[in-house]
Amino acid sequence: MQGLHLTADLRGCDPAQPLMIDLSALQSLCVEAVEAAGLGAVAELFHRFTPAPGEAQSGITGVVLLAESHLAVHTWPELGAVTLDVYACNLGRDNSARVESLMRQLIEAFAPAAAQRQTLRRG
Repeated sequence: MQGLHLTADLRGCDPAQPLMIDLSALQSLCVEAVEAAGLGAVAELFHRFTPAPGEAQSGITGVVLLAESHLAVHTWPELGAVTLDVYACNLGRDNSARVESLMRQLIEAFAPAAAQRQTLRRG
């Protein structure tokens, strides 16, 4: 199956920003960004972890299942880090620009000091 798979490792994100610690804020961003990119969300699941002893905050893991494939996001406020994973197949249409748009929106929202991106053409 032909498709574009992008990942990004973000560092230097503000650990206090709501996207890092507020499940509703992160879920809203992801669902709205998917829609704005022109991809089709079919389901979503987000989970906020309980802080470890001695830690004030804990991160969130979330996934949006797309008709075209998936978006996964993981936040680590204690590290100021986020990982992003966006994949969409190209069955019926080329979704590459949509995948790029989604990734760009997410990176901009977290405003990292540094972002390491990886690209994998699948299929």
